[in-house]
Amino acid sequence: MVASRPQSGMGPAELVQAAAMARRFYLEGKSKIQIAEEFGVSRFKVARVLETALERDLVRIEIRVPSELDAERSDALRARYGLRHAVVVESPADAPPAFGGQTPPEDAADPENLGEVAADLLGELVAEGDVLGLAWGRSTIHMAAALHRLPPCTVVQLTGVYDAGTADRGSVEAVRRAADVAGGEAHPIYAPMLLPDSATAEALRRQTGIARAFDYFDKVTVACVSIGSWEPGVSTVYDMLTDQEREHYASLGAAAEMSAHLFDAEGRRIGRDLGERCITVEADRLRRIPEVVAIAGGRRKAAAIGAVLRSGLVTSLVTDTAAADHLLLETGPGPRPALDRADPDGA
Repeated sequence: MVASRPQSGMGPAELVQAAAMARRFYLEGKSKIQIAEEFGVSRFKVARVLETALERDLVRIEIRVPSELDAERSDALRARYGLRHAVVVESPADAPPAFGGQTPPEDAADPENLGEVAADLLGELVAEGDVLGLAWGRSTIHMAAALHRLPPCTVVQLTGVYDAGTADRGSVEAVRRAADVAGGEAHPIYAPMLLPDSATAEALRRQTGIARAFDYFDKVTVACVSIGSWEPGVSTVYDMLTDQEREHYASLGAAAEMSAHLFDAEGRRIGRDLGERCITVEADRLRRIPEVVAIAGGRRKAAAIGAVLRSGLVTSLVTDTAAADHLLLETGPGPRPALDRADPDGA
């Protein structure tokens, strides 16, 4: 069997899932019911995927996806963490060096490449009438810049901005860009992510424009977030805090940050007082969103990605081979955040 990238515009998650299901069915001899149980969908969806694979000439002799996608790691990561979709791309360290250049370091990530793949994934996941939520992050900004197709949908900003002076070049612009591609409404948040105290943050949340965006949080059906490690340069919140505040949260075991929420290495939320000072979607609301796609890669962020995956807040992941290899070496039972939620296809 051969699964090659079709010219009909299939997204990366659809390609990876079709390849994995075809491998189970045609090479491993598993039944559609067994495949449905493994992937957490109905056997009818499995049948549709296999039929589509045949109709679009995905299935021949072996299973392949575009060279920049690692189908084997993607499938292993999805199964390990109970994710709905896991898309693993080649990391800079695995790529051949440019002529006369050097191979990038192992901990390097390519947010632009991750963003491009995530843009294809969102084009595949978002349906007409959905509400798309975008949180601050370099990868999400690259993702928005790479968007070229989205069905008509509303786009809402899920966090305040890193720096008010860069709003038009950051998350606000990302929301506008996505809404332009979708031809839908945009609900940006013109406010800093981190405020001096909870009273100031609460007062800002009551302002008309910000309150309107917050009203949409419960309507979000697909969210896109970034993950940061608790260290300088790879966590927006870390860089915004004072040295004393950083030391305080480090003493609580901070290992990862996502949308201004902190997690220890086991995925437990810590430092909840920080969230009270931030303009951001609440963790409980994130947990109710049917599809939460995280974009993060690089060996340096691998432990943080694992912590956030263990929190159960993320249902899908776009990452690279450097991070995936670390995540696949972790032991112990993995969470099942996606499979514990309702199947978006109604299975």
